[in-house]
Amino acid sequence: MFYTLYEYCRTHANCEALLPYLNIFKYITFRSFGALMTSLFIFLIFGQRFINYLVQKKIGQYIREEGPKSHQGKSGTPTMGGALIIIAGVFSTLLWGNFSQEYLWLCLGVLLAYGALGFVDDYRKLLKKQNEGLSPKQKILLQSLIACVAGAILIHFSHIDTQLHFPFFKNLHPELGWYYLIVVSLVIVGASNAVNLTDGLDGLAAGPSIVAYSTYAIFSYVAGNIIISNYLQVAHVPGAGELTVFCGALVGALLGFLWFNTYPAQVFMGDTGSLSLGASLGLIAVITKNEILLIMVGGIFVIEALSVISQVTSFKLTGKRIFRMAPIHHHFELKGWAEPKVIVRFWIMSLILAILSLATLKLR
Repeated sequence: MFYTLYEYCRTHANCEALLPYLNIFKYITFRSFGALMTSLFIFLIFGQRFINYLVQKKIGQYIREEGPKSHQGKSGTPTMGGALIIIAGVFSTLLWGNFSQEYLWLCLGVLLAYGALGFVDDYRKLLKKQNEGLSPKQKILLQSLIACVAGAILIHFSHIDTQLHFPFFKNLHPELGWYYLIVVSLVIVGASNAVNLTDGLDGLAAGPSIVAYSTYAIFSYVAGNIIISNYLQVAHVPGAGELTVFCGALVGALLGFLWFNTYPAQVFMGDTGSLSLGASLGLIAVITKNEILLIMVGGIFVIEALSVISQVTSFKLTGKRIFRMAPIHHHFELKGWAEPKVIVRFWIMSLILAILSLATLKLR
């Protein structure tokens, strides 16, 4: 809205007096910080009221019995907090974003679509009164469908570069054509499920998500700026800079959520939040041509997902478990680590991986 107001005043002579005061809205950096602060304040102002509403409606989390015994006390904690993350993020993006950028609309669409899928999953858990909503096949099918639609829009309508860019190799860019749709789907669906699997401890998913979105805010700005991208020899994606505003909005919403989600949590994000946050992060990675680098930026999410995959595979093939329990954060709990220690150490690892990822901008 603010950018549209600036554009209107810039093109209409009768608004010249206001233009000097509105010029600041043309800068992506200013609008990104504005989006961050707006979504943060929205959550801080309405967060407790939202939690009280969830408590009133008895929208509480069901805890699986085979998990760590210390988690049983969390049963009934309000869930679906991800709904307010999405509301704050979308409102803030619409307030500060440039509506003419199609990438921005696509990210909002994926965020809302996966948020709706997560909401259905959370709602079915409430109806069944257990920690099982949609079946894994149903979730994967719907996630893949949304991801394929988003990928088709990127390739056919947005004409996105269908080369796959490898970090550390500035000349290694294999052209995939429509096969790139497979990459897009794998990245979006994989990121969505990886964040969902990480969301098992208070603040464990929110912390690395803040780090990841902050990192991709920088990548988005670099990719959208032709001077900086040429200097760093990274792919230039016209219009990608506007995703910095979207990332800023979600960072602010996640900071506000973490205020209430930090140990001991007053609210959980649920699948409504984790599925949507992971999917939109994956889409941003695709648009900015940093799909492979997401493995490093979201290293915590990758480790969590791989721990589940390896645990299931090992048990099916050999009847033995690699970890005491998967995802891996439960393994460390059962080894005797206190929950806050697991959380903070995973946060530290996430921050280190993000710094290493940013270093690759100069190592092409």
